[in-house]
Amino acid sequence: MKLINIGYGNMVMADRVIAIVSEKSAPIKRIIQEARENGMLIDATYGRRTRAVIITDSRQVVLAPVQPETIAGRLEEKPAAAQEGEG
Repeated sequence: MKLINIGYGNMVMADRVIAIVSEKSAPIKRIIQEARENGMLIDATYGRRTRAVIITDSRQVVLAPVQPETIAGRLEEKPAAAQEGEG
């Protein structure tokens, strides 16, 4: 089980992430609104500006205060134990 830091100590399970997108487009804003109405929205921004929207396989939508590129980079990182075994 790998957890990804999405800002301010909040974590998301890497295996559950389907998409990490910017919140700027109209379709993503509609997805956020629908998730809010259906009780499937998790706001992890601590009142900061939303910069990334994470969509999970359970149809939950997570708002994050860090850039999508940052979260994607953290998703691609190998665990420390795996890095130590290489070389």
